[in-house]
Amino acid sequence: MAELVCRKVSVSFGGPMLLDGIDLAIEEGQRVGLLGRNGCGKSTLLRILGGTLAPDEGELVERRGVRVAGLEQEVPRAMKGTVTTQLESALAGGPALEEWEVESRIHQVIGQLGLQADAAVAAMSAGSKRRVLLARALVMNPDVLLLDEPTNHLDVEAIRGLEEFLQRRSGSLVFVTHDRTFLQSLATRIVDLDRGVLRSYDCDYETYLERRDARLEVELNANAQFDKLLAREEAWVRQGLKARRTRNMGRVRALEGLRKQRDGRREEAGRVRAQVQEAERSGKVVIRAKELRHGYQGQNLFDGFSCEIQRGDRIGILGPNGCGKTTLLQILLKEIEPDAGSVLHGTKFAVARFDQLHSVLDETKTVQENVCDEGDLVTVGGKARHVMGYLGDFLFTPEQVRGPITRLSGGERSRLQLARLLARPCNVLVLDEPTNDLDLETLELLEELLLEFQGTLLLVSHDRAFLDNVVTSTLVFEGDGELNEYVGGYRDWLRVVASRESQEATKPALAKARPATPRTRKPSYKEKTELEGMPSRIESMETEKREIEAKMADPSFYRSEAKTIARSTARLQELVELLEQAYARWEELEAIGT
Repeated sequence: MAELVCRKVSVSFGGPMLLDGIDLAIEEGQRVGLLGRNGCGKSTLLRILGGTLAPDEGELVERRGVRVAGLEQEVPRAMKGTVTTQLESALAGGPALEEWEVESRIHQVIGQLGLQADAAVAAMSAGSKRRVLLARALVMNPDVLLLDEPTNHLDVEAIRGLEEFLQRRSGSLVFVTHDRTFLQSLATRIVDLDRGVLRSYDCDYETYLERRDARLEVELNANAQFDKLLAREEAWVRQGLKARRTRNMGRVRALEGLRKQRDGRREEAGRVRAQVQEAERSGKVVIRAKELRHGYQGQNLFDGFSCEIQRGDRIGILGPNGCGKTTLLQILLKEIEPDAGSVLHGTKFAVARFDQLHSVLDETKTVQENVCDEGDLVTVGGKARHVMGYLGDFLFTPEQVRGPITRLSGGERSRLQLARLLARPCNVLVLDEPTNDLDLETLELLEELLLEFQGTLLLVSHDRAFLDNVVTSTLVFEGDGELNEYVGGYRDWLRVVASRESQEATKPALAKARPATPRTRKPSYKEKTELEGMPSRIESMETEKREIEAKMADPSFYRSEAKTIARSTARLQELVELLEQAYARWEELEAIGT
């Protein structure tokens, strides 16, 4: 049974139709991923489904008694009280609950999102306030939950917890997200909003991509055939006097219909076009950090951390909110001094930075002034370009270019900051949460740009797919001031952690089993032979492991075929496990007879 139904809904804000007579039914228990470009009308559709915006035409039909709650992109300015009082006020507007039910729901959601029950909401950052708004929506346990970019400002653990929570929910879910892993994990249906038209796909995200590409190819071919027919009919009607005297008037009327059909066609929107402007190559060593220690409010963020970042390294930085990721970047860039330790920069160090809070953008200036100050030219690839054309490549209209940035959405601000960053030559790119609010197409473009970039990359992100696709090693904050480096991206780190936890779990069993082996007996001939060959066997595996790690540390490796990358990653993990087993066996053999 449908919970919500849109019938012939249309919405326009003065330009092209955002929603052009759409029909949509949200069925009970469905988890619908709503996709589309920035500015295409996704948030508008969510507001209509939530009942906070009336359509220009058409209607929204709700099942009797249906409860709908949602999370919007924008954070209200006036938010008062503590986290607990905010959640209590959200529950007060719903069905009556027993006191223990209220406490249970609030406790569960606060724990799920890592919030502090007595924290004052007014003093929180915009990101933390969004988490409180998300908690308000979740605690109400509505029949239909509407979420607009719910993973923004959540760390990886919180995102994974939210995934599991939403998978267990029995109600319907409609959500907008740029997080492909989150989307693949949750969506049972994909709804694609493109040029005012909705298309529904009853499948997961990866299957949707295949079906969408096939549909677009069919549409492209059909449009090409239509244009050929129109051109042929236009040529016929413009023939000489003799042809005009004898022409078929029915054919002329058909041509008028073809012209109207062509005028009404909405072409697929342009794609962002961009390139990274690379400065002169830096020295081989880009950043050398020694014995870094830094704390905040009496707590160590990291202690004794050393690293050497070389030209071409692509390093991801991962950890929970508040662990010190942005602080680490600031120390590595010498923007702030560490409590202890030192940081040295190599030669020809030229950095460009993307800030998650868009603080580099000046709210008092226009979009154009934020990119090129007082002028109207941008140098790209050594050539001057007019700022209108340059920002047009990032899908900004002339009106937007001349207007204030206060009118831009979150996704448009991210695109503007990307345009500003790419207008400056660099050999070190520092990106702090660059994926927030970007649509999937721009996100994939950014991935391509970073893979082509020959310089050094430092990336803070909670987007698991983005990390896997871009970085070659990952620095992970693992608590108690511990900061460790792992080869590969998010999934590679996850495999190492899982393997480590599995070995820790088996240690007690091994410890109990070992005393059963008589320690006073003499080793057998087979055991002696095995013991003698153990050093060379281990050395051989260590050598192979170092060779694979060196290969994977080369940025060009990740431009290899997917099969090659997967094979090397799997072999590296296998070697790690085999070496651990070999060292354990070596100790066991040496213990025999002692």
